[in-house]
Amino acid sequence: MRNENEEMRNACGDGIIVKKTDGRNTVRKRIMHSLFFIPYFFLFFFMSCSSIECPLETTVEARYAVADTLKDTLWVWTPRADGTDTLLLNRGVNLTHFALPLSYQHPEDTLIFYITDTLHRATLDTVYLEKEDIPHFESVDCNTQFFHRLTSVRFTRRGIDSITINNPSVTYDPTGIHLYIRFSK
Repeated sequence: MRNENEEMRNACGDGIIVKKTDGRNTVRKRIMHSLFFIPYFFLFFFMSCSSIECPLETTVEARYAVADTLKDTLWVWTPRADGTDTLLLNRGVNLTHFALPLSYQHPEDTLIFYITDTLHRATLDTVYLEKEDIPHFESVDCNTQFFHRLTSVRFTRRGIDSITINNPSVTYDPTGIHLYIRFSK
């Protein structure tokens, strides 16, 4: 019986052994090799993705609790550097609490509180919130947020009786009250 390798030598005589295979075996081997690497591909693919999900609620707001329900109508806006203003709270009535965003560009926010009573008498107060801006980084997949630490508050006393800082740490946690405010009667 002759050696199988001798029968399959290249016709050129250079000694390279060429094995005879049918096409189905080659295709079957390629499929098996591919199936072997697919689980590793998915494993490495999912390991390369970040496991930290960006928070959906990322609004950083100072939350105010009203000492006595405010029966009057309240508007709050803030002046901008270009001379215009931004309305933050529009026609709040029967308020027990409200939330206002804080800037991350200035060490002090200026808020204008405009209060009208049921007889349409208007009162205008200015509130100055001093704060420290703290950059908050979670992941390269998420935008940088700015948390704040309230350091002091001062205000005019036409329609506002008092404002006190309860929790100086302002984050996007929606559960805490940062400031207590009492309006004049």
